[in-house]
Amino acid sequence: MKEFLWPVRVYYEDTDSGGVVYHTNYIKFLERTRTELLRSIGFEQDQLKDQENIIFAVRAINVDYLKPARFNDQLLVSARIKRIGPASILFKQSIIRETDDTLLCQAEVKIACLAADSLRPCPIPENITREISHAD
Repeated sequence: MKEFLWPVRVYYEDTDSGGVVYHTNYIKFLERTRTELLRSIGFEQDQLKDQENIIFAVRAINVDYLKPARFNDQLLVSARIKRIGPASILFKQSIIRETDDTLLCQAEVKIACLAADSLRPCPIPENITREISHAD
């Protein structure tokens, strides 16, 4: 799968008292991008829960904060699948400031596929793996 890109504008509510994006908000931007990636290939997470009895949950995250984003910055958040396992997906993600292409944050995020009713690990449905693998 090629890199998926999602634009994010920094709002005042995203910043801390120092005027920079609060650290947990970068994680929210990464999450939104993964959600939009799934949506772009035809999978809505609420429908996956209701129809396939699966949810995706963060199993592990490693974030490297490199430079600060500030109020009103226009960001570009990327998501690329590094590896798909039977019950997990490893994403490589980054956040850049669009105006000067400065890399602000990079992360590796491991997502686990869980049965929605038991919250136990389960295989990723074949149709999802197929669509993710062939997405352009």
